[in-house]
Amino acid sequence: MNRREFLTTAAALLTVAALPALPAFAQDELANAKQAGLVGERPDGLVGAVPGAPASAAALAERVNAARLARYGEMAQANGTSVQAVQAIAGKELIARTPAGQYVFANGTWVRK
Repeated sequence: MNRREFLTTAAALLTVAALPALPAFAQDELANAKQAGLVGERPDGLVGAVPGAPASAAALAERVNAARLARYGEMAQANGTSVQAVQAIAGKELIARTPAGQYVFANGTWVRK
């Protein structure tokens, strides 16, 4: 991806990021799971269940990821770039926005930020 594509994708991400990709109750469920240390943000813009989390955390991650991938696909198509490029930008931004104490996937392992 060249610099222009990157900036266009980044601008689109920031514009769309404020729009909920999930219903409000699912956003609350995700926020609660993150605060409880059950799921965390990944560099690919998706969430993952932290090892030892119950099956319900993995199911939540699957639902959230399906919604995010759909949104990333829309953004990629609108900006003429790849879904992977959008995911990379989203992952970086979501990890940066993760509050201290919550999990992120970094260097191949889950760590508390």
